[in-house]
Amino acid sequence: MKWRGIGIKWGCTEYSLAVVGLVTIAVTVLVIMNTENIDNILKLRAVEGPRDNDMTTDAPVLVDLTLVESAAVEGAVCLDGTLPGYHLDRGFGSGSNSWLIHLEGGGWCNNLMSCAMRKKTHLGSSLYMERQIIFSGILSNKPSENPDFYNWNRVKVRYCDGASYFGDMEDEIQIKLHEFFFKEYNIYFRGQRIWQAIMHDLLVKGMDKADQGLLSGCSAGGLASFLHCDNFKELFSRHAKVKCLGDAGLFMDMKDISGAYHIRSFYNEVVTTQGIVNRLPKSCTSRMDPTWLEWQCFFPQYFLPYIQTPVFVLNPAYDSWQIQNILAPSVADPHGHWQKCKLNIKECTPSQLATLQDLRTQMLNALQVFNGSRSGGMFINSCFTHCQTEMQVTWFSPGSPRLNNKTIAEAVGDWYFDRKVTREIDCPYPCDSSCHNLDFEA
Repeated sequence: MKWRGIGIKWGCTEYSLAVVGLVTIAVTVLVIMNTENIDNILKLRAVEGPRDNDMTTDAPVLVDLTLVESAAVEGAVCLDGTLPGYHLDRGFGSGSNSWLIHLEGGGWCNNLMSCAMRKKTHLGSSLYMERQIIFSGILSNKPSENPDFYNWNRVKVRYCDGASYFGDMEDEIQIKLHEFFFKEYNIYFRGQRIWQAIMHDLLVKGMDKADQGLLSGCSAGGLASFLHCDNFKELFSRHAKVKCLGDAGLFMDMKDISGAYHIRSFYNEVVTTQGIVNRLPKSCTSRMDPTWLEWQCFFPQYFLPYIQTPVFVLNPAYDSWQIQNILAPSVADPHGHWQKCKLNIKECTPSQLATLQDLRTQMLNALQVFNGSRSGGMFINSCFTHCQTEMQVTWFSPGSPRLNNKTIAEAVGDWYFDRKVTREIDCPYPCDSSCHNLDFEA
């Protein structure tokens, strides 16, 4: 199947309008729907607490990028047709047969134009991926930074398909705009094949002998960890302990401040453009409600109840990405009344804070599926932030966020190793002084 744009001759007026249109789309996609922007700001803005001595004296470990050479044969390629990749730091000692797979996040592309632009970034092409990255937080190899998983085989899977590792189009898509702007592009929607190719590569490298496995992910990768959870479990022997962790992946299907469901139209476009509908959980899409739309099963709140593998939900109740892009997107706030609040929760008015409390309530209602479950876990803190597993300061350090005097790393460890039933829910904002709230104005 090939989709082609229409090559027509334009006059000066049309060129001008097209330039404005393309710039508008670029700004909208890159600023509004790119989680990576927020992740980068998090790394810059989070105020770190005191660290253990070995955190400051030990040199960080740089982990090389591995490209999956066999992936091309299966058509398991990034948006631009380049090979997918991952970073692997081998386990040691008692963790030699344990594997932690962490899925990178970075938003989604919802149409051919946004996916074509994404091809020129590390989120759409391995040509732009860093060849070495530092492992920290849940990926750290130091017991003082990552007490339960430091000596496991730790893998960071790079994100280059734009649909939470779930796109599934057989043929490449061909897009051709007027040569003044773009040449002809081939785009590949192969997230599902990327997932399969990388998992196969890791199985060959020893994951097939694993006795313990944990699939985790941040943001769009957190959503992916939910979507792929049961399939991940099937990769291991029936005697292995396998669980899944979603960090800031509980994207809510909810109205924005204008009363519209703008996130629904965006997710619908992602699912439609990348051929995801047939990949969504059948247990969710087969609902008998006649008003139900299959693509809504891309929202985790609807398919979480049907995941058979134990799942841990880690999410801030005042998720900065969701506040900025789902609750109060620019299209719903044309006069910018929410601009200060979206940048710094301390700037929110009393009425805006009341709306944020409603977001928290909706999130907690969606998690009622865990009530009475011993296998499911959660850590819902009242912080204005996004991902919390990748940053050392939020994962495990003297200044880390805590609930009931327990860090995120300790809560996840207690849940994974069945030490305690872990369902930690914070009191409403602004009660939690341990938060590392983001300040986008700083």
